[in-house]
Amino acid sequence: KCQYSAPMPLRARYLQPQIEADLARKMVFVAGPRQVGKTTLARSLPGAKTGYLNWDVAEHRERILRRELPVSKLWIFDEIHKYRSWRGFLKGLYDGRRAGQRILVTGSARLDFYRHGGDSLQGRYHLLRLHPFSAAELGLERPAELRQLLKLGGFPEPFLAGSAVEARRWSREYRTLLVREEVTSLERVQDLGNLELLILRLPELVGSPLSINALREDLQVSHKAVASWIDILERLYAVFRIPPLAGSKIRAVKKEQKLYHLDWSLVPADPQRFENLVACHLLKWVHYEQDVVGRDLELRYFRDTDGREVDFVVVEKRRPLLLVEAKWGDDARDKNLRYLKLRYPKADAWQISATGKKDYVTPEGIRVAPALKLLAGLV
Repeated sequence: KCQYSAPMPLRARYLQPQIEADLARKMVFVAGPRQVGKTTLARSLPGAKTGYLNWDVAEHRERILRRELPVSKLWIFDEIHKYRSWRGFLKGLYDGRRAGQRILVTGSARLDFYRHGGDSLQGRYHLLRLHPFSAAELGLERPAELRQLLKLGGFPEPFLAGSAVEARRWSREYRTLLVREEVTSLERVQDLGNLELLILRLPELVGSPLSINALREDLQVSHKAVASWIDILERLYAVFRIPPLAGSKIRAVKKEQKLYHLDWSLVPADPQRFENLVACHLLKWVHYEQDVVGRDLELRYFRDTDGREVDFVVVEKRRPLLLVEAKWGDDARDKNLRYLKLRYPKADAWQISATGKKDYVTPEGIRVAPALKLLAGLV
């Protein structure tokens, strides 16, 4: 038995202030992986007690179809994107709403992708993406707390349970529900067995360039099928891919992508799991800056034709803003990070470690430090 004492979040979820501010102006769409806390967040808002409707609940679904909506200044529609005419339904509600009526939509899939029929909702909503817990959101300060987050993952239920055993059980059940409920309700997939095999295979590939062809050979299916399944998993916020950095100063590879999981506890080896955790923290910050601040940020990685590689590069308007190399311990300064920093001297450069204690700056301006020094300053 391996038990942990999980720190409880001391404040509301990080998106709540922005949701409340945006609801005063437009509809708000909150998207993110299933069980990341969207419903809990939505129902914690002022006025949410009587205004909540979930498409997956038969009684609520009937009320939506009959247009018998709650007597509440805030309507919350959970998983409404599973209704084929959801966009036309929401457009009608929004355009004909009474003064002061607020509308919040939550879903466990990319709401900007599942647009079935109806007129455009362009200009009528703000999209916010909710991510799992992070070091900054939890207010972590000690290395042991970060190791706990690394072990349990950032999803509220397994993290707050504080048990490595329960976290593993949760992850196993989560994968099954993802395929049997989310995929079947939104996508047309006949070979669910091989899709489940793919989900089991992908955590082993974190940290390496993704090869669709190798996966095709492993599963004995077509290239098209594997590519389609990964697209589906990405649309359902199970995985995400980051492309390589391109630029005139480097001879970068152009097509090889890297894949990571929103539930990093799935990744078997500690160094790769830590790299996945860092990827999730950076993506959460990038999405926050895009959705809330309106910045033009992208998450990429660096790999060139000579085999040099840096784990993560945050780009703003095509220029590197932040370079990050993730190490397990107190490794020597990474030569590839130095190479990239010399070509983009204005970019902040960090070499962070999961277990290391050293904290210093190199002559080129690279900060070598424990991971919390960077992660706790994100979001």
